Amino acid sequence: MPFRNPRRRAFALAAALAGAAVLSAPAAAASGPAQAQARGAHSQSTYSEADTASASSSGKTLTVGVTSTIDSLSPFLAQRALPTQIHRLMYDFLTNYDPTDDHPIGALATSWTTSADKLTWTYTIRDGMKWSDGQPVTAADAAWTYNLMMTNPDAATANGNFVANFAKVTATGNQLVITLKQPQSTMLALDVPIVPEHIWAGHVKDIGTFNNDTQFPVVGDGPFILTGYQKDQYLTLDANPDYWRGKPAFDHLVFKFYKDADSEVEALKKGEIDFVDGLTPAQYESLKGQSDIVTNDAPGKRFYALAVNPGATTATGQAFGDGSPALQNQQFRQALMYAIDTKTLVTKTLGGYGTTGSGYIPPVFSTYHWSPDPSTAYTYDPDKANQMLDAAGFKKGSDGMRTMPDGKPLNLRLMGETNRPDDTQDATYVAEFLKAVGIATTTSLVDQGKLGDTEVAGNFDLAFDSWTANPDPDAVLSIQTCATRPSAPGKTGATDDFLCDKNFDALYAKQITEYDPATRADDVKQMEQVLYTDAYINVLYYPDVLEAYRSDVIGSWDKQPQPKGVYWGQDGYWSFWSAKPAAASAASGSSSKSSSSSTGLVIGIVVVIVVVVGGGGLVLMRRRRTASAEERE
Repeated sequence: MPFRNPRRRAFALAAALAGAAVLSAPAAAASGPAQAQARGAHSQSTYSEADTASASSSGKTLTVGVTSTIDSLSPFLAQRALPTQIHRLMYDFLTNYDPTDDHPIGALATSWTTSADKLTWTYTIRDGMKWSDGQPVTAADAAWTYNLMMTNPDAATANGNFVANFAKVTATGNQLVITLKQPQSTMLALDVPIVPEHIWAGHVKDIGTFNNDTQFPVVGDGPFILTGYQKDQYLTLDANPDYWRGKPAFDHLVFKFYKDADSEVEALKKGEIDFVDGLTPAQYESLKGQSDIVTNDAPGKRFYALAVNPGATTATGQAFGDGSPALQNQQFRQALMYAIDTKTLVTKTLGGYGTTGSGYIPPVFSTYHWSPDPSTAYTYDPDKANQMLDAAGFKKGSDGMRTMPDGKPLNLRLMGETNRPDDTQDATYVAEFLKAVGIATTTSLVDQGKLGDTEVAGNFDLAFDSWTANPDPDAVLSIQTCATRPSAPGKTGATDDFLCDKNFDALYAKQITEYDPATRADDVKQMEQVLYTDAYINVLYYPDVLEAYRSDVIGSWDKQPQPKGVYWGQDGYWSFWSAKPAAASAASGSSSKSSSSSTGLVIGIVVVIVVVVGGGGLVLMRRRRTASAEERE
């Protein structure tokens, strides 16, 4: 889940519905767009709380190599995948996702009920939970967090879509009551970290500028406590001895930043780190069979796509940027879909570790995944692409390259990230595919920050794009709504590529209020069909997650979902929380020597204290990323 999450959705839900510092130990939690399908009225939590063994010995450290960057450690501002995952370790959400199959289970809330009209949700908050400074965790903390997001635009930066439909939130004793403007099907999928009111209300003066990265330890109530951070060097967390599920067996987690994945792989082989993810096929193959290293190949939760700039506009329709007018032509966009051979990309770039793309939601989420009928699919067909381009007025010159209908040169800027390995290879192939149908391109691979700035300004034509989806599709769908466009030219919005389609928005507003699972799934699939048919975004493929860890350090840990899930990029904290040191695992009868391949344990990107090696820059989840989350590269 290496992915860019440059911007997240803020008030997409509200608009869509309307249209159809110093913390004593600051808390940092940014939720990714992870949302699990909500149950119907009067749903109750029925999970059994798992037991956890005490740490087998003090001082056990799990170290993880990362190449991603952190945009903020504030739960209200962070939009990238790495901080989103770290926040899951630091804070409990209202509900969580079961590690076996992603269904909603209790966390901060132990049970919940809904009114007959679905407009009032009442949650019972768990007794006995404590913040890491010893203060009790209460329903008032949750109410304060949600109310801040409802009233302060800065606090809604990362996760505002979750509360945009809230009319009122109150707390009485251990009861949290949320009143909605309209029914909302994601009420068991509110991926919003709850922060301690006594810390944030009293010490943070400006939510919009406070990054929660200057004073440690940070007060939290999750399985781990943030104890240190040095930008692009390391981030450290310590096990929370009072966590309600039980203290994690590893005492310390350290995220060690690297400039590139090759450096991470070498560090893993040398035993300098204990876990890596986001491996290329070549890196993954090089680790298979290595002594004390277990590899894991699992279906991924993200899609990798080629996004187009169909004409950057603000939320009020004001045009800006310098995107090519050619991309405002639907027939031209559709011709691009026929021109690109996605099977070749899966074979060459992914080494076969993935599947060709179609719908916006990855196939791992089978309830919501959509695939086109073979008769209407954009299969690789350069002849058809040429015919469509000719018919749309993009004529070829004597050199075989096409011009705009007005005779001006046609040259599309193709952008990607330097620290995302896929982009380098895919840029070469895509440029060749487009040249074969007479479309010239100029490739530009830049660092993640520059690409994000260029997109915000609307100064791009084509850009590689990657988002991590969540069990509930709402967050990743919301970024394509009209309302997520920026308020003014150059302002950061939650949009992906300035899409504004009224049909899509109407379906978005419908699915968010639909409680019948089958009907909602149908609405979501229709939304995916709109994106596909109108060629707003070309989902090239769904890459597998390729990970590896040292079995002489990690004895056992949980995947999500089970049995063939991932360690890193979970909708929850199960991998790190469940991880047991190798010696402890052997003593308790668990075996950690899984065969290489997809038999590893759950992930965790943790690390020991440490030395820096560079600053990387992937953003996971583009909750865009995520997502959710939503998490995107």
